[in-house]
Amino acid sequence: MLDKTTEETQTQLLRRVAARDRQALADFYDQVAGVLFSTAVRILGDQQEAEEVIQDVFVQIWEKAPMFDIVLGTPFHWAVSITRNRAIDRLRSRQRRARVIEGFREEMASETAQYASATTPSLDTEHISLIRNTVSSLPPDQRQAIELAFFSGLTHAEIADKLSEPLGTVKARIRRGMLKLRESLQSCI
Repeated sequence: MLDKTTEETQTQLLRRVAARDRQALADFYDQVAGVLFSTAVRILGDQQEAEEVIQDVFVQIWEKAPMFDIVLGTPFHWAVSITRNRAIDRLRSRQRRARVIEGFREEMASETAQYASATTPSLDTEHISLIRNTVSSLPPDQRQAIELAFFSGLTHAEIADKLSEPLGTVKARIRRGMLKLRESLQSCI
């Protein structure tokens, strides 16, 4: 509990803040900011967010000081009430944002799974074996270029560097190998 002198001093400070006295706001800040910050940290569990809340609280005190009524409570309790309300609003906002983000992630995962199942034909072991055998039957230079492109994810230029071959040669090997794969697989499937 605050003593009468402190309450009176804070009441005078708020009256001066209402009259747009910046020094009065600074003095009021010095008197109550520590407790307000602790309150915000306790509610939010995050110091950085608590600092942002305290900044908002003092902006609100600056703006609403003319509406302060001593009959309704002390300046200290008024400031604590503002802090509590701002911190709870921030906490609810954070929780809402987390729910929205989680919902979005679940929706994206569901859509991705639906898309993958709709667009990716499932291959049985017979088809997988056929594809492996067909790739293995390619000439070594074509097979190597195709494996680097499709299984290692290298670009044509990266493959050319890795194999120390001209870019045009690498592109031609990949193209010829893909044509042979298509011919072989079309006749089998």
